[in-house]
Amino acid sequence: MLLLGSGGAVAAVAAGGLAVDEGWLPGRTRARGLLGLDGPGGHIPDVTPGHVVTGSFVSQHRLGATTGWSVIYPGPRAEPLPVMVCLHGLGGDHTTAVSELGLDRFLPAAVADGVPPFAIATVDGGTTYWHPRPNGEDAGAMVLAELLPRLRAQGLHTDRLAFQGWSMGGYGALRLAGVLGATKVRAAAALSAALWTEPDDASPSGFVDATEYETYSVMGRQDQLRGVGVRLDCGTDDPFYVADKSYVAGFDHPVAGTFQPGAHTTAYWTRMLPAQLAFVGAALSPGLSSSS
Repeated sequence: MLLLGSGGAVAAVAAGGLAVDEGWLPGRTRARGLLGLDGPGGHIPDVTPGHVVTGSFVSQHRLGATTGWSVIYPGPRAEPLPVMVCLHGLGGDHTTAVSELGLDRFLPAAVADGVPPFAIATVDGGTTYWHPRPNGEDAGAMVLAELLPRLRAQGLHTDRLAFQGWSMGGYGALRLAGVLGATKVRAAAALSAALWTEPDDASPSGFVDATEYETYSVMGRQDQLRGVGVRLDCGTDDPFYVADKSYVAGFDHPVAGTFQPGAHTTAYWTRMLPAQLAFVGAALSPGLSSSS
């Protein structure tokens, strides 16, 4: 309404924009989005989707939960390729990477643009932040002990492995890459990773107390990723922006990624996916580097 009003209304919008920029008003992210200040949205490529294989298993590490999984191939059929395990955010499941982010189209588009081919695996992780929880559920162990053997059975090369994810899954990608280390993992790429610098700020969905936070936080554990290519992208209007910048600053060597206008939204994540997939493809391909 303000944008369609008189010159005085436009001035009010400008003043409001300044206040939002200074962090004075609630609804900063929504207001900046309405004003077009959070950068362009991404677009899912208009290409033929890659081949998707799906299945499920009963997960011991998820306390008997039926756990769906998918493998996305860049071409029209399954083939033996290195694999990137993509971890979903809070509220997602193994289908979200296709239904909301369009990874079944981003992957073939990336390969058509010259990115070395690889497959993408997704899996249901529930809401437990990909680490052991007090009730005994451990979606991270499910990935390592139950999903990876199934990917090997599909003919995928899990000795050339990458992790990637957004929000909760971005945290999970950084954590699981650190658990396995450089002997097995070539790259870890995160979008808007759900990180916190203080335990009191952490999501109760993932950390019930300071002890759980200190045990499973990736903050201060960047050395676990030595030898692994790391990329982290986060929008400057994202609630995790400050913590993600702090995390990147904690490396003793440069890591890839950007901090540019954007929010905690699908529009931002789809904008950054081509760069993330190019980074992972370079890391998984013998003889190529993902250092930039």
